[in-house]
Amino acid sequence: MSEPLVLLPGMMCDARLFTPQLAAFSHERAVMVAPLVDHESVELLAREVLDSAPARFALAGLSMGGIVAMEVIRQAPERVLRLALLDTNPLAELPEVAARREPQIKAVIADNLRAVMRDEMKPNYLCEGPNTQSILDLCMAMAETLGPDVFIRQSRALQTRPDQCDSLSAIGVRTLILCGSQDVLCPLERHELMRDLIAGATLTVVENAGHLPTLENPDDTNKALSRWLHQ
Repeated sequence: MSEPLVLLPGMMCDARLFTPQLAAFSHERAVMVAPLVDHESVELLAREVLDSAPARFALAGLSMGGIVAMEVIRQAPERVLRLALLDTNPLAELPEVAARREPQIKAVIADNLRAVMRDEMKPNYLCEGPNTQSILDLCMAMAETLGPDVFIRQSRALQTRPDQCDSLSAIGVRTLILCGSQDVLCPLERHELMRDLIAGATLTVVENAGHLPTLENPDDTNKALSRWLHQ
């Protein structure tokens, strides 16, 4: 059997973010989605992933999941056989971005998670398409399932995340860099930077997709992931 695949979801997302990928790949390999919910630092979240993951595995992370994936391979490069970084950012959080999280955290503490997701986060996720509303509804459902405490912990982890540029230069496994062509949260230049830092990395830009290509354009996303897994 092919190596196991570990998937790491983005902020306020769970395994439903990868529903098309679970359908596409679970017939050929063990696939697990590791929740990123219990810690306020990327380092501890990565350690928890490693504690629950198989001995050696392929690793793919989207957005915050990609940030944690970079830390996973930094901590245990010998365990990661392949790496895919989707719609993510290798840089530490800018001070002004970290500061903008504070009003969101206060609003969520005041029981306004739904409003924060609706007004400040979800509008930045997707490009317009025939399934936009159903994907936004799913994003809201995932966020409400995870709840305010997870929002706060994940916000703190993102605020204090390390810059990974130096560690990316040390990666020696087959690496896919993938992003939606209309991702405004993690634009193309961030992915070009990661491609240039990782020797031999492949960059794939998925058309008709924003920040969540796994759901917005699953066919093209799965084709790129299949090439990455099988070559």
